Amino acid sequence: MIVGLFGGTFDPPHVGHVALAKTALRELGLGRLLVLVAGTPPHKPVETDAEARFRLAQAAFANVPGVEVSRRELDRPGPSYTLETARWASAEFGDPVLIVGADEFADFLGWHEPDEILEHVRLAVAERAGYDHARLETVRTRLRRPGRVAYFAFDPIGVSSRDVRARLAAGESVDGLVPPAVAHVIGELGLYRSAA
Repeated sequence: MIVGLFGGTFDPPHVGHVALAKTALRELGLGRLLVLVAGTPPHKPVETDAEARFRLAQAAFANVPGVEVSRRELDRPGPSYTLETARWASAEFGDPVLIVGADEFADFLGWHEPDEILEHVRLAVAERAGYDHARLETVRTRLRRPGRVAYFAFDPIGVSSRDVRARLAAGESVDGLVPPAVAHVIGELGLYRSAA
């Protein structure tokens, strides 16, 4: 069984995250997809409490067969470095597949120990139509094991967590941008409201 890994801050998770998970399950033939909610991201400050983001992720992916939201990154101390996660996942699942977006992969050479990450996991890059494939190939061919990187087609939904937070802070509706269960948890916890 092929196990996929899908990490992020999920602050909050939106319909684009769910669409990517469903596409990865289908296109990569995954038997299981582990959603890893970052506890303390090393390069991305997050104001929302990790437990709240975990609840949001559980709500977002609850009805997606084959997806499991993991506490792995929340329950271990220190920053959530991909290399440490890759080492753990390799020992646990054999040869798992880490799902990343094209924008993330374009910056992959700047990650901590990118070649070492590929010793433990394969990468599956979600590539949207019109993205500069040559840019991605430039990154891939500079890696020690370029054969550990594959692409799959993904038709993204034009939404970002930043946009969702901004709309909520402005008191605007996020209907259609986040799953209804996520909207419910956001309301219940009073998240992303403007301080004013």
